[in-house]
Amino acid sequence: MTDLPKGWTVATMGDLLLAIQAGKSLKCEERPPKENERGVVKVSAVTWGTFDAAQSKTLPKSFEPMSDTAIKAGDFLFSRANTLELVGAVVLVRNDHPNLFLSDKILRLDLDPALKPWLLKYLQSLEGKRKLAAVSTGNQASMRNIGQNELKSVSIPLPPLNEQRRIVEKIEAMFERIDKGAENLRGAKATLALYRQSLLKSAFEGKLTADWRAQNADKLETPKTLLARIQKERETRYKSALDDWQTALAEWRAGGEVGRKPGKPGRPPEIIGEAVFPSGKVAQVPTSWRWSPMSDVGRTSGGLTKNQKRESLARKAKYLRVANIYSNELRLDHISEIGVTDEEFSKSRLEKGDLLFVEGNGSLDQIGRVAVWDGSIPDITHQNHLIRFSPDGLLDSQFAMLFMISPVGRDLIKAQASSTSGLHTLSISKIANLPVPICSPAEQAEIIRILDARLTAADRMEAEIDAALSRSGALRQSILKRAFAGSLVPQDPTDEPAPTLLARIKAERAKAGKTKPRKTAHAG
Repeated sequence: MTDLPKGWTVATMGDLLLAIQAGKSLKCEERPPKENERGVVKVSAVTWGTFDAAQSKTLPKSFEPMSDTAIKAGDFLFSRANTLELVGAVVLVRNDHPNLFLSDKILRLDLDPALKPWLLKYLQSLEGKRKLAAVSTGNQASMRNIGQNELKSVSIPLPPLNEQRRIVEKIEAMFERIDKGAENLRGAKATLALYRQSLLKSAFEGKLTADWRAQNADKLETPKTLLARIQKERETRYKSALDDWQTALAEWRAGGEVGRKPGKPGRPPEIIGEAVFPSGKVAQVPTSWRWSPMSDVGRTSGGLTKNQKRESLARKAKYLRVANIYSNELRLDHISEIGVTDEEFSKSRLEKGDLLFVEGNGSLDQIGRVAVWDGSIPDITHQNHLIRFSPDGLLDSQFAMLFMISPVGRDLIKAQASSTSGLHTLSISKIANLPVPICSPAEQAEIIRILDARLTAADRMEAEIDAALSRSGALRQSILKRAFAGSLVPQDPTDEPAPTLLARIKAERAKAGKTKPRKTAHAG
């Protein structure tokens, strides 16, 4: 700030402050006050530019706060104790809150009202935030504090008062235009999300390929042929399971019948003719398609349970966790390792094309997140909270995944999920019983092709929107930088210079101090 414009000066917060008010530390009830009930604002009530009156707790009934610590319109509030990101947050309160009072972690800064808009803009800028963070003390990972002396030491570029008003008005007008543009961009992003869901819904109702089916009737299996192929595949899988059971049973008997007797696999259930929601509504698909439980078109299995015993195992394997699997997305920046036996590794080793479902999540909207394993990391396994589905030749894994993220697929997953104490979960058997639509391989490939092209285009558009939103944030900071350098609005040589303004503020504070000492700390 050595090259300040003519008429500007550098002041400290201590130069500008008339007084500081704070409340006491009180043991209040950890619940929001009811209507007309007295409360004290929590530190979470003040963030950068926002005052949330709901972030408050109830005062003890026996405590009588002083009336001048009530929150009023025009109060300039300062968060003196908070996380590194929020310490020093400032806000200008818009409305009276006569039943809310200051806490010990929130300060009211008494300032000349004409200075508040300029100070608010400066302290909320990146430059102002850095200065406040620099004078904060405490553990970087937890709560930070800014003492009153440290706050008073923060330097502020101070223009003439009239120029302050012009700059703030210009900032607010430019920000309003940016906000309108950002609102339009967010609206476009929301429309894209609806478009994706509409596209997926259309695909798995058969509407997306209706014309293709009409033009490629010779490539389609008849419903009877498709049904026969599903039946053949399930009988083959059942026979293989019987053979494995008989082998395991023979080994169990040869070993003296030690341990649990291998259980005989049950026959596959009847082929389902339709997918029905709990409401009784039937999912609609073309007449040439067939519904099948996942168990008829692939194998479902669990993964590795992490425990201390695994730390002593010599063999280590990379494994995927819940944090790596999102909806149609793999996040592979952080891959963990786990101890594993040779047999476990053989059973849980992932193959390219496997589907991975997230078993449980506190939110029903997040239950059953699913992605296709791309094979990018060789010899990798997965944890038990991810359920693996390995499709056979009847079902393309990409087709299955796209169905599972469609509105119909999501509703079917939610219908299968159970809840215990608010935790929604899936299981191997629930995934195995999930209905999935089956159509000819050629039509599956066509649906994948169309969706891939259109969803990729939507992703590119969303990336452009996100980039534009990021640019709008950068533009805000650029505007503030110009404002604090004095290059946003023209100067007026007739304005009272800032040094004169500063001298007047100091004189007024000194005069007020002689006539009426101000209380600087009240209970609240």
